[in-house]
Amino acid sequence: MANKQGADTPPPGVDAVSDGRQETDSERSDRNWADLLQELRVLQAGTQILTAFLLAIAFQPRFTELDPFQLGLYLTLVAVSILTTVLSLLPVSAHRILFRHLLKEITVSIGDRMLKAVLIGFSLTMIGTAMLIFDFVLGREAGIIAAAVVAAITLLLGLVLPLVLRRIISRGELSERD
Repeated sequence: MANKQGADTPPPGVDAVSDGRQETDSERSDRNWADLLQELRVLQAGTQILTAFLLAIAFQPRFTELDPFQLGLYLTLVAVSILTTVLSLLPVSAHRILFRHLLKEITVSIGDRMLKAVLIGFSLTMIGTAMLIFDFVLGREAGIIAAAVVAAITLLLGLVLPLVLRRIISRGELSERD
């Protein structure tokens, strides 16, 4: 059926999104929520595995060999990892509470903020875990170097690269390839 409003004009009740999709606000919220849940599934597995690893360290025979710095770092990592795991579960709780109250857009916004906090917490836990392991096995200098390398990779590939790409795309500087 032809659209009387023209090829570039969406039908009534449908918004044209910047990526060319024609979907209602409700459809966009549903799609965004599904995307967010997929991202959370990946992060939940990672946070739970890393938390379990950190908790298991305390039951290893050499745990008593940790110096005061390593012990403090370990306890900080356990706290951040547990908090990150909890944060990764909270968007589902928010969804359950807000379910059937026509608040999907708000639910997606809350989930997005929690997911960003999970990414930060997970990144900090990975950086700190690299530092703890290298510090314990090879010494303090190796721990600092390992943490710096993991932090640099995380920042460059997880933050800087996507921000640069977003800026380039928003300026229209990327041309389509043939």
